[in-house]
Amino acid sequence: MYMASDPSTRVKVSDTFAQAAKYGMNVARTWAFSDGGYRALQTAPGSYNEDMFEGLDFVVSEAKKHGIYLILSLVNNWEGFGGKKQYVQWARERGQYLNNEDEFFTNPIVKDYYKNHIKAVLNRVNTITGVAYKDDPTIFAWELMNEPRCQSDLSGKPIQAVLNRVNTITGVAYKDDPTIFAWELMNEPRCQSDLSGRAIQNWAAEMSAYLKLIDKNHLLEIGTEGFYGESISGKKQDNPGYEVGTDFIANNLIPQIDFATIHLYPDRWNPGSNEEAQDAFVQKWIQEHINDSKLILGKPLVVSEFGKSSRSSGYTVEARDRYFGLIFNTVYGCAKRQGPCGGALFWQVMAEGMENWSDGYEVVLEQSPTTVGVIDQQSRRISSLNQ
Repeated sequence: MYMASDPSTRVKVSDTFAQAAKYGMNVARTWAFSDGGYRALQTAPGSYNEDMFEGLDFVVSEAKKHGIYLILSLVNNWEGFGGKKQYVQWARERGQYLNNEDEFFTNPIVKDYYKNHIKAVLNRVNTITGVAYKDDPTIFAWELMNEPRCQSDLSGKPIQAVLNRVNTITGVAYKDDPTIFAWELMNEPRCQSDLSGRAIQNWAAEMSAYLKLIDKNHLLEIGTEGFYGESISGKKQDNPGYEVGTDFIANNLIPQIDFATIHLYPDRWNPGSNEEAQDAFVQKWIQEHINDSKLILGKPLVVSEFGKSSRSSGYTVEARDRYFGLIFNTVYGCAKRQGPCGGALFWQVMAEGMENWSDGYEVVLEQSPTTVGVIDQQSRRISSLNQ
């Protein structure tokens, strides 16, 4: 969205989609949020930067042009691009007394801000394609939040301006735009100030129901990483040593949630562990969630984010390729058996000349021939299963 909002850098978006499509990638996950701060999409509750919205319009239209479907996340758990912290700050500026940023999940004023954003995005009419986001088949799914965490509630029980946005290029409301494959309520929601899990459970149930009132066309997922909670005795032992206020089982049993997600960062979650231990964790993490998705949830599963940081100790491109291959092989094996998991999205594809955006996890396709080979092989294998 940032690159696309500036006509001088839009070519990076087009080139990235073209490169991704060349190697068989057909689903991308990106942000439909940037809350407060520099070049924000949402400059204040319910107020939007039209240049940024038109940048998002361009992303959606270019994805369609290259045959790539989008998962759009609607808010961040983390401070990057504003996130729940910015929503809480907006409420404080309007007289609300809030103890911490995890009150994003419970404060009525903050929840209304978020619902207004959902409404604005889903109803947005793409200014290029003329299709409302909520009607756009290019959008594969919506994500409520990126990696929700609420560690003040670990029980595991517990959207208007954006969805109604009319795209100034296409004349179509986002909620009516078939280019939008799905909404993502939030990027990786977490609530570590409430480890009971009630806050995120209740929030996800309320927001998913609200979103589906506006948009029944697209799939919806929460954005969680796969951490277990209290709903099934003994499952928490599969977590990487701690809890984050989510519950993979309870969260994904919410009727409006169409598929489950997990993330994988064994080097961050288990710092100090060796490569062999991390590999064992990866295989067990994926397999446990495959089993639960099939036997308990009865819903599909997507590995919606994983990566290998070049800033990690002992990093090599060869290690990254092997790590990608391990995950791809596990997913392919499940798909080949007609299991619930058939897709994995690595973090993150980046165009050349975007060094200032580097977080260590980026894959610049033009500069990564061996990694591209691993990705291309997986794309071909998964595609062959659908023929």
